[in-house]
Amino acid sequence: MTALAAGGRSARDLAGLVFRARELSLVAALAALVLVTTVVNPNFLSGQGVEDIFLNTSILALLAVGQTMVVITRNIDLSVGSVVGLVAFATGKFLAADPDGRGIVTALVFGVAIGAACGLLNGLLVSFCRVPALVVTLGTLYVIQGVDHYVAHGQQINAVDLPPALLHLGNEGVLGVPFLPMITVAVMLAVGYYLRSYPSGREFYAIGSSPDAARLAGIPVRRRILFAYLFSGALAGLAGVLWLARFGTVIAGTARGYELLVVSAVVVGGVAIVGGVGTVYGAALGALLLTTIGSALVVLKVSSFWQQAITGALLLLAITVDRLLALRVARLLRRRNARHGG
Repeated sequence: MTALAAGGRSARDLAGLVFRARELSLVAALAALVLVTTVVNPNFLSGQGVEDIFLNTSILALLAVGQTMVVITRNIDLSVGSVVGLVAFATGKFLAADPDGRGIVTALVFGVAIGAACGLLNGLLVSFCRVPALVVTLGTLYVIQGVDHYVAHGQQINAVDLPPALLHLGNEGVLGVPFLPMITVAVMLAVGYYLRSYPSGREFYAIGSSPDAARLAGIPVRRRILFAYLFSGALAGLAGVLWLARFGTVIAGTARGYELLVVSAVVVGGVAIVGGVGTVYGAALGALLLTTIGSALVVLKVSSFWQQAITGALLLLAITVDRLLALRVARLLRRRNARHGG
């Protein structure tokens, strides 16, 4: 029995090393991309260029952290882009009504509350009503877009309508470090620590690995899935406020289609689409890689079409690698079990 347990732990340790290698490969690919682009155009690593990359990555990485929580449980949230657009416009309209009396904290609470409400709706339908996540979030994607257009009524929010402190949050920083990356890193570290160090955090991985086994083990599967969607929606709400702070001008339909980029960042970052595997750190690296690719193509004067093509190719490659690694680990576990009399 001890030998069997030791063999299982060894196999899991090896599997962990394999998936961590995915994150290291992202770092290597990112370094190679930056090196090649800098050789062709040395201005790529200018101070403003690097700052723009990190600012643009921050919102995508923040959404990827929330999406990771959902995907780990073997689900998906396609509504995050619509939530960002709705929150950005609704918060802008809320602040424009009284720019002097409504500060940043009020805006953040307002935006996060809207996002959390959207996430709660998704979570209730998926976890308790047992409607497939793809169907639910695809439906709420269009519903939220409709609400966004209804709220907007063809209007536009401009930077001059917003409190200067909010715009300062989106474009300034401390000691040369912008606020947006600091917020994203703080959230990422907190979520990563929770998933790794707390029993309830590990339960999300157990649900993704085998929902039936997790249920038999006494894990509150429905509540955990509900929380994952609630958290993803809240982060999408936060991202919507930060989007408003970053760009200042928003219209109805802002961030439309952004959910596909978020899912791509998560999967490219090593989070298995079938659940149970991955980290928020890998998802953030995936977001950084995709953003850097977009910036590099602009610097190299390559058509934006190729950014979409490369993103799609990376997504297909990541899914293929995940499948091959899963098969490899399964074979390894069978051999170890047979060797130790399992």
